[in-house]
Amino acid sequence: MLMRRERAYTAVAVMLDIGWYAGRQRLESAGDIADRLSMARRGIEPVLQGLARAGLLDSTRGPKGGYRLGRSARQITLAEVVEAVTTGEPVESTETEAGGELQTAAVEPLWIELEQHVQGYLRSITLEALIQRAQGQGLKRPAHAPIVFAI
Repeated sequence: MLMRRERAYTAVAVMLDIGWYAGRQRLESAGDIADRLSMARRGIEPVLQGLARAGLLDSTRGPKGGYRLGRSARQITLAEVVEAVTTGEPVESTETEAGGELQTAAVEPLWIELEQHVQGYLRSITLEALIQRAQGQGLKRPAHAPIVFAI
């Protein structure tokens, strides 16, 4: 996952955008999402499809269609988001030109440990926590976004 950063980053950004603007109530079009992220729509479509297949997003087709969260933001972890768009991708080799016993004994196990730490950290962060981080930075949600109360 450390090496497949672009697709994972895009997926987290897309989920944050949908959670911020639509939540579970409204639909957001792929075009609007792409515009806000300054990305090409065709570039985020495969990510949206992967997130929808994983049940993280609900999608509705048609002229008034779009995407909304498949479940509450507090129930979605960033690990699930990343896994939804990176599962099935070929694992990039850790082999480099600097191979040999030293790399096999020290660098490759280190990379595996880093992957495990990153996965553990992503499992500990929910989409709701990411939304709260944005609010903590002074950003205000649009008036049409649903207010989530936790008791």
